Amino acid sequence: QVQLVESGGGLVQPGGSLRLSCVASGSLSGGYIMGWYRQAPGTQRELVARISRPGITAYADSVKGRFTISRDNAKNTVWLQMNRLKPEDTAAYYCFRDTGARTYWGQGTQVTVSS
Repeated sequence: QVQLVESGGGLVQPGGSLRLSCVASGSLSGGYIMGWYRQAPGTQRELVARISRPGITAYADSVKGRFTISRDNAKNTVWLQMNRLKPEDTAAYYCFRDTGARTYWGQGTQVTVSS
């Protein structure tokens, strides 16, 4: 089993920044992808960013140039630095870890962008 614990969400004004963290623990082995999805009320969950073990990244078009994903394999941690936040970034953000055989999810952390 793998457990993912997220932190760093909160309320921020438009144009502000937040940094989300996700720490993985449990039965960790092999190559994997980690990243973040988000889901706003009444919408489908969408991929925000992902990063492979070697560090190859991919982003949703809506966050390119504003969000940066990074990871520390030794610490089993992935971060999402979110800059120039917009009200439309408001959502619950979920960390995930995809081993290829199974995807694990965190419990989610709320990000609210509002003045």
